[in-house]
Amino acid sequence: MLSRASILSGRQVRSLVAHTTKACSATSSPATKDDGPMFRRPVRQEPGKVRLGFVPDEWFTFFYKKTGVTGPYTFAVTFSTYLISKEIYVMEHEFYNGLSLAIMWIAGIKILGPKLAKYLDKEIDDYESQWNETRTVNKDTLQEAISDEERNQWSMEGQNMLIQAKRENVALQLEAAYRNRLLAAYEEVKKRLDYQVEKQNIERRIGQKNLVDWVVKKVKASITPDQEKQNIDSCIVALGALASKA
Repeated sequence: MLSRASILSGRQVRSLVAHTTKACSATSSPATKDDGPMFRRPVRQEPGKVRLGFVPDEWFTFFYKKTGVTGPYTFAVTFSTYLISKEIYVMEHEFYNGLSLAIMWIAGIKILGPKLAKYLDKEIDDYESQWNETRTVNKDTLQEAISDEERNQWSMEGQNMLIQAKRENVALQLEAAYRNRLLAAYEEVKKRLDYQVEKQNIERRIGQKNLVDWVVKKVKASITPDQEKQNIDSCIVALGALASKA
């Protein structure tokens, strides 16, 4: 008797697990921008609604379209009566043992069930919060790493600008050195040209002085003492005339 009940209860548990798994996969959260286009993050499902403490509510609502609200209870009573009347389900001593165990089980569920459920829910919430906290910490760490990488890329752009500025400074220095060398060459050429001009001017002055000296010397050599005396007398007469006029 107990073996039959255990077999039936095992089948019910497996069907309930399969139904819950199917509902979990069907109601999983859609893909978000952070999770990626091909990944759906599963959401922890709450237990489905049950009646009589263990029977899924879907088993009752299945009869509503055909039999109404009282249909599931009528089916359970008639089917149980059929099994008992045909002695398919025999009420031997194991039945009463199972009945007493069921009463103890129901009493334990009613008394300890809420406290145990509250404790287990709290443990599940703590476990889930720990996972979420770990996920949040990892996400913050990765976000910080991304920010550091972006900052490093920005720094590399600044390094490129600095290298370009240094190249421009070197080009300006080369241009300044080139212009300084042009100025130095200009000054040296000007000095040499000024030297040649000054040299020609000196040669011209020396030649002119020598020519004047030679002419004066020749003129003096051509004047006789009588001519010189006559020139002096004529000069004296001219000076006297000028003195008388004054």
